[in-house]
Amino acid sequence: MVMQRSRQQGNVIIMVALSMAVLIGVVGLAIDTGVTYMVKDKLNAATDAASLAAARAVSQGADQATQTANAKAAAGRFFAANFPPNYMGSTGKMDDPSVVFNSGKVTITVTAQASMPVSFLKLLGVSPLKPGVVSQTVRKDLDMVVVLDTSGSLSGSGANVITSATTFLKQFNADQDRVGLLHFSYGAVIDDPIRPTARGFDRDSMINHIKNYSFSGSTASPEGLYWARQQLNSVPTANLNRSNLRVIIFFSDGAPNSFGAYLNWKTASDCKTAGTIATDDDGSGTPAGLYYLDRVSDTLGGKCTPSETYDYALGRYQTLPDKVSSLPDWYNAHNPSTNPNDPTLREYAVVTSSPRVVTNTITYANVNRASRNLVEAMARKSQDEGIYVFTLGLGASLKAGTGYDNEKGEDVLKCMANSTDAPARCFNAAKPVGLYCYAATTSDLTPCFSKLASAIMRISK
Repeated sequence: MVMQRSRQQGNVIIMVALSMAVLIGVVGLAIDTGVTYMVKDKLNAATDAASLAAARAVSQGADQATQTANAKAAAGRFFAANFPPNYMGSTGKMDDPSVVFNSGKVTITVTAQASMPVSFLKLLGVSPLKPGVVSQTVRKDLDMVVVLDTSGSLSGSGANVITSATTFLKQFNADQDRVGLLHFSYGAVIDDPIRPTARGFDRDSMINHIKNYSFSGSTASPEGLYWARQQLNSVPTANLNRSNLRVIIFFSDGAPNSFGAYLNWKTASDCKTAGTIATDDDGSGTPAGLYYLDRVSDTLGGKCTPSETYDYALGRYQTLPDKVSSLPDWYNAHNPSTNPNDPTLREYAVVTSSPRVVTNTITYANVNRASRNLVEAMARKSQDEGIYVFTLGLGASLKAGTGYDNEKGEDVLKCMANSTDAPARCFNAAKPVGLYCYAATTSDLTPCFSKLASAIMRISK
């Protein structure tokens, strides 16, 4: 009996020892695996940041050798900034980045490893773990138009807008990327047309134009977006001139409230010129205008701008509804003056039942709603053609309801971008999905522009 009990006790000790070894192994595996995953996630974030930084930096330099050196230097800086020394007891190391130029695109590959000691598993003879990751960014030739709002509400933020926009332009390759620039208020001004055949853009010219912007007038967003799409489509598809990646960058601090049109005048001879008809943002009032389509803030004058004429019979200045019978059925601001309502040129409906009801009558509701309908329709048409729309909004006013429907301006910007956080009525996953970035204050502008630049770098087909 004593011998049997001793044997049983010995078996229990062996079983406990084996169980402890298994338990230590399981605990060690859980701890070390968890730490490994954390280190690997950090490595992934660091190499992603490094590859995107390299993709931006590769735009700098007049030759491939300089561009490669700039890309590798940027990758090193961003990897070091995003993977701190001794993170979770590990030692991270980034390999020499690969920068490959091939037929109008640059492929940047960043690999990295981390050597990290094991804890409990070391007792079982397990060697140090060495997780590794790979991040790749394809930087393609780009056709892009930058559209900047210069309306009066931005007058206090103008200096920051100018600085942030010029910084944004420096992230693109002036020799390879094809870029156009325009700004808008009542009308739209094309500062630097996109090059229809040659690649590259004149960055110095664009920066000079931006530095000379003045901020006044209303928010005729449809005029800016109309010309952005026209500029991109001016690049012919023949001989592979047009880039695969086509992007509109659209910046504004408010919702659309104006658009251009040939109006239907009660006396046809009063005005034969297209101009911008405008509302404000407070939800009521009489539409005003007309303003030049190709200037920031100038009225057409004469009979085309009735509010400048005092009517003694009425005892007041005239209004557009006094002189204009109706809005056009279709957006016609840039149609030939000889036949502005040419049915073959109809792309964007003014009079419509969706998404906002608009009739022909010259009222605040119709003009304000049509402005928002048009800019969303123009963005959808661009996306139908494979164009990505990225929008950037500035200021708290975008979060507040404005206009006839008390609708938030940022919802319009999200619809324009077809961003994943856009209202359900306008999001379409089958179309190019863009990005909306909100800058709460002017200090957020540069980070937002940088976010859009990074998003452009990530797009690959």
